[in-house]
Amino acid sequence: MKLKQYQVDAFTDKVFGGNPAAVVPLSAWPDDSLLQAIAEENNLSETAFFVPAEKVFQLRWFTPLKEVDLCGHATLATAHIIFEILGYSKSVITFETRSGALFVEKNGTRLKMNFPAQSPAPCQLSETLVKGLGQHPVEVLAADDYLAVFDSEATVRAITPDQALLGQLDLRGVIITAAGMEADFVSRFFAPKYGVPEDPVTGSAHCALAPYWANKLGKNILTAKQVSKRGGNITCEVKTDRVFLSGCAVMFMESEIFL
Repeated sequence: MKLKQYQVDAFTDKVFGGNPAAVVPLSAWPDDSLLQAIAEENNLSETAFFVPAEKVFQLRWFTPLKEVDLCGHATLATAHIIFEILGYSKSVITFETRSGALFVEKNGTRLKMNFPAQSPAPCQLSETLVKGLGQHPVEVLAADDYLAVFDSEATVRAITPDQALLGQLDLRGVIITAAGMEADFVSRFFAPKYGVPEDPVTGSAHCALAPYWANKLGKNILTAKQVSKRGGNITCEVKTDRVFLSGCAVMFMESEIFL
């Protein structure tokens, strides 16, 4: 059996930037162990698998270690393949996922994703979190991930986390953020317990970041930059309980999996 596989750089308009994701179209769902094995073999932060269904696409995401409930950059990458390679003619794709219905709209050269907002709430400061980051945050909140707020972009860029300590925390991962110099805010994301020491650009993290900074800055449309080594740019819009994340994607590779 052979499967097509595409590798797409998401949240960037040029290859070698943004966050790479593998995208595998399927006609039906195989055993989960095969999906996990492919993701482990790819060793990217996410491998996305999708199956066409009536009027929608069923979509799942796997890190090298486990399946996740929500992934932004791999959703953007999948939409790019469906629009640009498979020639999908409608303007909006509907994905059925473990996080409910997600929508991606083609808007010129950019794709606009419609995701559920995850407003973070203040939480108790964990000593493990502080030691793991090596810096004391100004504020700590939590949603699916811990959100640690720092005093400056320079501090966020300089942090070298202890991945073993961060892997001991109870939530999915850790977002660190601060007001930006060229964007409204910057961030980085670590999820070592999911096999992702640092994710280059994390769409799902912005489901919490966007509501936090919208409230902090008093504006609903924000520019965001994830300041990982590869880096990436996201435009965020907050509307009640939804977050709209816009960005570009570019295909890096087309290949075949032999099974």
